[in-house]
Amino acid sequence: MDEAFASFSIEGIEFLEPSKARRRELKKRNLRQAMVRRSLFLVLCWLAAGVSAQPVVLDIAPALTDPRIRADEPPHYVAYERGPAPAPILVWLPGTGGHPHASAFEDTALAAGYRVLALSYVDEPAVAQVCRGAALVTDRDCAAHFRRKRLFGDDVSSLIADAPQDAIVSRLSMLLRYLARTDPAGDWQQYLQDEQPRWDRIALAGQSQGGGMAAFLAKRQAVARVIVFSGGWDYSARGRIAAWYSEPSRTPPERWFGTYHASEPNAATIARTYEALGIPPAHQLRLNGEVRAGKTAHGEGASNPQYRELWLAMLRP
Repeated sequence: MDEAFASFSIEGIEFLEPSKARRRELKKRNLRQAMVRRSLFLVLCWLAAGVSAQPVVLDIAPALTDPRIRADEPPHYVAYERGPAPAPILVWLPGTGGHPHASAFEDTALAAGYRVLALSYVDEPAVAQVCRGAALVTDRDCAAHFRRKRLFGDDVSSLIADAPQDAIVSRLSMLLRYLARTDPAGDWQQYLQDEQPRWDRIALAGQSQGGGMAAFLAKRQAVARVIVFSGGWDYSARGRIAAWYSEPSRTPPERWFGTYHASEPNAATIARTYEALGIPPAHQLRLNGEVRAGKTAHGEGASNPQYRELWLAMLRP
C-alpha cells in the first residue's frame, strides 16, 4: 500500500485516508499556495492603483534630447516610481570627472519619495583648476563667471569652451521636455512651466563642483531644497573666498543643507563658504565617520551608506 495513505474499516468496508505525514505535507502545500495567491493579489492591487512593482529606470543619451550635443556624452540617469501622488524631483549634479549612475544616496532619495534625475553635463575642467593665479588677478569674479557660463550658457568667460547646449539648465530643460514627449505615463509636464523647469518642484544636490553648481543655481532660483556635498572652494583672491557666496539667495535659508568631512583637505574653506551662503548652523554638517578603505574623505558624505539616516533627514520636506 502507498505509505502516503493509511487504511481503516467501518462495518467491513475498507477506507483509505492520508497518513499523518501526508496530511502535514498537504497542509504545507496549501499554505504555500495561499501565500502565493495573497502575494499575487497584492501585486494586482498595487498595479491597479497605478504603482509599478519596480522603479522605472532610464538611461537617456543627452543627444536624444538636443541634437546639438555630442553623441558620445554619458547618459542622463532617471529613476522614479509611477503613482497617483506627484513627487518632487531631485536633480543630482556629479563632481568633476563624474558620470550619472545609481548610487546609495540616489536610492535613498527614491525611497524618500523623490524622482531622481542625475544630470550628464560638461564637468571638466573644474573651477579650482581654472580660476586661480593669473586668472584671479585679471578677474576677481572669475569663479562666478565660470559658473554662470556652465550653468546658464551666458558667454561671460573665455576660459572654458562650453557651448550653449552644454549649459546645465539647458540640459535639464531639454531632458524634461524629452521625457514629457516620450514618457507620457510619467506626467513629466507637471515639472515644466512655459517649457522651463518648474523650480518649486525641484530639489538640487551635488558633490564637489556639482555641489557648487547647485548652490550657485539655488541663489538665483527658489528651489524646493538644496544639498551641497563638499561643494567647491571658489576664491576671489589668495585666501579670500569668492564674493558670490555672500550674494542674496532666492531659496530661503531653511531649505539649505551642506556637508563636508572633517578630514578632507579643504574642510576649513568649505566651512567658511557654508557660513557665507547663509546655511543655518544646524544645517552645516561636519562629518567625522571612518573613511572607507580605498575612498577619500572628500567623497564620503554623498556616497557612504553609513550616512543614510542623515540623508533622509536632509531630504525630508
